[in-house]
Amino acid sequence: MDIFTGAKLGLELFWSIITAEPMLTLVLVIFFIGSVVFASIVNFFRQQKLKKSGILEVDKMKGKVFEEYLQVLLRNKGYKANLTSVTGDYGADLVLSNNDKKIVVQAKRYKKKVGLKAVQEVVSAKNYYKADECWVITNNYFTAPAVKLAHSNNVLLIDRDVLMKWMLEIKKGA
Repeated sequence: MDIFTGAKLGLELFWSIITAEPMLTLVLVIFFIGSVVFASIVNFFRQQKLKKSGILEVDKMKGKVFEEYLQVLLRNKGYKANLTSVTGDYGADLVLSNNDKKIVVQAKRYKKKVGLKAVQEVVSAKNYYKADECWVITNNYFTAPAVKLAHSNNVLLIDRDVLMKWMLEIKKGA
């Protein structure tokens, strides 16, 4: 028996099962249509959330513009936020302060997942700036090794989902 004969036999068996029990056919059709409609609705709302948050515009920003955007966003969240110099930043793009706490931030606007290097940079910046905390903020997500290194060095990773949440909170408050 070749593959085509097997496939034909399988289709004939499937067809005979479906046509033998009309209620089963109706249930399967309704289930299939319902699944497609449900998936379409979920996708629609996901796209609306993306548009509403503004993350699609963030995805198009240059790195420096992203840092400036984060400065404004974090100020709206109640932090005193200052950009570091473009060169010689020692691994930090922003320095935040809030209630006697100093936080250094490495900003990464990437098209792919953020890796170890960003975590390493912000850890070195923490010591240089004598900060209490260090964060990496991205419009994307983090690789597993980056997450592992961040965890062992107490680095807060702020990924796309958290960033979108912050953006939506700021838009609601505006």
